Amino acid sequence: MVNLSELLLSLSCNMTCRTAFGSGFDDGGDIQLHDMLREAQAVVTGLFLSDYLPLLGWVDRLSGMRSRLERAYLKLDSIYQRHIDYHQDRLRQQGKVDGDFLDALLRMQKDEEGLTEDHIKGVLMVVDATLFTPSSSSQMQNIFFGGTDTSSATVEWAMAELIRQPELMKRAQDEVRGCVGSKGEVEESDLHQLHFLKCVIKETMRLHPPAPLLLPRETMQHFKLNGYDILPKTWMYVNAWAIGRDPNSWGRPHVFDPERFMHDSMEANGQDFKLIPFGEGRRICPGKNLGMLMVELVLANLIYSFDWHLPPGMVKEDISMEEAPGVTVHREYALCLMVTKYDATTA
Repeated sequence: MVNLSELLLSLSCNMTCRTAFGSGFDDGGDIQLHDMLREAQAVVTGLFLSDYLPLLGWVDRLSGMRSRLERAYLKLDSIYQRHIDYHQDRLRQQGKVDGDFLDALLRMQKDEEGLTEDHIKGVLMVVDATLFTPSSSSQMQNIFFGGTDTSSATVEWAMAELIRQPELMKRAQDEVRGCVGSKGEVEESDLHQLHFLKCVIKETMRLHPPAPLLLPRETMQHFKLNGYDILPKTWMYVNAWAIGRDPNSWGRPHVFDPERFMHDSMEANGQDFKLIPFGEGRRICPGKNLGMLMVELVLANLIYSFDWHLPPGMVKEDISMEEAPGVTVHREYALCLMVTKYDATTA
């Protein structure tokens, strides 16, 4: 039996780190990244009185929440600084780079005046460098785990839904194995043929959006909404979770039914407001294309390479679909499944 939830988080962390730093988090000694991500989630969902009553910010220090937030930032800073030092030393000694994201930022630093290491860290965190000094939990919503937690959560929910409906799992496996044949793995060039798999992922993002409240927006001017006056600089949250379950937009909104997308050209790219797991507009997720590619490749290879079963004595009705609290919504309980290797050469 394997703990698929833990394995998916490890995989997402490694893929994101290799994209950004050129090495997996295990290679770089960042084995504590898992714990840091969990702590960051706990901090984000914690109560900070300063978010509501700034004058009571001192209470956050007494409660220890401010200290937890600062420790999370310091851990991130140490990880980024170690990778920056390594890349700079390698560039000085070898005069070459591998072409990962951090190398590109360091090349820009040589060409652009005023670009500092704090700016580079800010880009890696997907936040502005001026936010690097912690002040409230709201700043933690954009940190590095946005690229790791969301991908693993989407695949985790998709596998949970498929294992609960064996007929959908078989249909997805037949499609993937029929297209890929005996190659041994699903490659990026195969994904355009996997129409049902893409529908499974879109339906997963509709029913289980990884970031249900998206990123907060700030109003620029006064306007009225349903008779209410909305003042400038008001923070607004878009509830993508509720939009995906709105009975006025979706038939049988609480049923996992990928078939609904088979004859619908709707995409999860922000062009249709009924399905906005990545947001929309100027603040749409900048990593949506990479994120979709990661999710499609991982899910396709999981159902191609292995046959998945419930543990002995367990039936599909026993699978809990409760959601854990957090900015990124994972399952309340880890997804543990029995697995057997699929031999494509004998199929």
